[in-house]
Amino acid sequence: MVGKNRFFIAEEDLGIILKERLRIIQDAVESKKGLKPVTLNLQGISSELDAFFICHGTSSRHVRAIAEGIQEMLIEIGEKPLFIEGLNEANWVLMDCGDVGIHIFEEKTREYYRLEDLWSHAPLIDMAAPSSASGSISWAYLRESSETFEKKRIESF
Repeated sequence: MVGKNRFFIAEEDLGIILKERLRIIQDAVESKKGLKPVTLNLQGISSELDAFFICHGTSSRHVRAIAEGIQEMLIEIGEKPLFIEGLNEANWVLMDCGDVGIHIFEEKTREYYRLEDLWSHAPLIDMAAPSSASGSISWAYLRESSETFEKKRIESF
């Protein structure tokens, strides 16, 4: 179950470069009204990445706008994603930013793949309460999503 063994990592416990990159990504997502952002700490879990940033949009056009907003903000600070996959279809866009993997989904695609459950052993990074109306993901959302996933999985047998 999501959240059962999860804990939050405070921002001050992350490296300054990673912290700044995550803040820029979060700001870009908030500026494009991205929904339910989640940041997972993969330090010590993955040898490839330090964090996953996951969010979703309401349509492929919205997903594309979020991805382009992130890309623009990173370019403004002199960084550029190593690659971007899925921008044409835009139901799931993956951005490789070196130590951060960014997943931007349409809502149904996010519910189907459930990366938060696949990486449930990774602690959530507390990015503090965002100022946008979309808010950050709540424990209730994670629990509800996990229960829905289990119910669907059991029904499929």
